[in-house]
Amino acid sequence: MVVQRRGVELHPPELEDLGHEHARAQEVGAVLSHFAEDVLFTSPTAAALVPGSGGVVRGKAALREYWAAGLRGTPDLRFEMIAAYVGINTLVINYRNRTVSGRLVNEVLVFDGPLVVEGHATHLDT
Repeated sequence: MVVQRRGVELHPPELEDLGHEHARAQEVGAVLSHFAEDVLFTSPTAAALVPGSGGVVRGKAALREYWAAGLRGTPDLRFEMIAAYVGINTLVINYRNRTVSGRLVNEVLVFDGPLVVEGHATHLDT
């Protein structure tokens, strides 16, 4: 599934079956092209993967490292897209993490023009 936002095609990582390590590395780069250099991203998973972060990741380089750490720790990472909700300068992506016991996740992405400047991952507690 491709989500259109202000004429920009978004291919969120949640929408792809990420295959082998090389393909994943390329996908992270492609997804990061939609993020601002000074992006702010929060995630309960980041709290676990990035010691001392409190779940807050600042900047594109740090976001790349966070995602890379997640991919290294979960070589069979798979997501199932459920829905995308478009708002004013905002996109919410709802998906199921098929690797982590089917956990439901929403990512709220806030745009400034064509770039994501803020993102927040939320998990359904079960």
